[in-house]
Amino acid sequence: MGRRSKRPDSGISGCAIVDKPAGCTSHDVVDQLRKKFGTKKVGHAGTLDPSATGVLVLGVGKGTKMLQFVTGTDKSYFGELVLGVETDSLDADGAVTATHEMSVTPDQVAAAAAKFVGDIEQIPPMVSAVKIDGKRLHELAREGKTVEREPRPVTVHRYDTSPTEDPLVYRIEVECSSGTYVRTLAADVGTALGGGAHLRNLRRTAVGQFLESEAASVEDLELLPHTQLLRGLPTLQVDDVVASQVRHGRSLGPAGGAGRLAVADESGEILAVYESRDGEFKAVKVLVAE
Repeated sequence: MGRRSKRPDSGISGCAIVDKPAGCTSHDVVDQLRKKFGTKKVGHAGTLDPSATGVLVLGVGKGTKMLQFVTGTDKSYFGELVLGVETDSLDADGAVTATHEMSVTPDQVAAAAAKFVGDIEQIPPMVSAVKIDGKRLHELAREGKTVEREPRPVTVHRYDTSPTEDPLVYRIEVECSSGTYVRTLAADVGTALGGGAHLRNLRRTAVGQFLESEAASVEDLELLPHTQLLRGLPTLQVDDVVASQVRHGRSLGPAGGAGRLAVADESGEILAVYESRDGEFKAVKVLVAE
């Protein structure tokens, strides 16, 4: 029997900004885009919990190689803090583990949240995708296991709270570094107020410069150029001589500052991404080679 021929890849490349609905995983969205664009080369720049909604940035084709420049960017979230009830997952999907009689004022809640603004350390929740000894924490949690987790440094730029009609439910808006667990921030406020809390209705409103106003369903989205995944980087435009060097990944000489930048030719086409290393701008990824 002859071998079945592989389905040809479409060769499509781009950047997709999806408004992920509740009830599906981030990998489900990846699979949907694979079918939509006829390619296996689809990846995302950071997961959202199945119950969470909002901005999910994905790369298609060549775009998958550029997701690294989005993954570590800051994130923004909206959600609801529910005081008085703790769950094993720290959100509304988990089983209730404790309840508390709590009576607080909006000022007290705001003051408790303010304690977690700045550079802090968080212990990853057992329901997270962090790997320990080769196994994800949420897999261990499903087996009924709890293991020691090392705290991780994160930065919370903003943690605003506002009351609702329910005295134990507060709207929260959070801007934070990549890797921050908003559910942990919610639980921490409950503890700081002398009781407990959990998170519900989490929505991601921004990933770096990718905003919810741009996001669309998988059915309605328009694929953007894959270079859009570099939109957060400053761009350096160079002449034809330097462009030729960039296409070969050569150093651009002494760095005039820190960080990364996109390098474009005179026509505006982005050729590569460079970063400051050892006092020079060196190529991180060449996109257009000679």
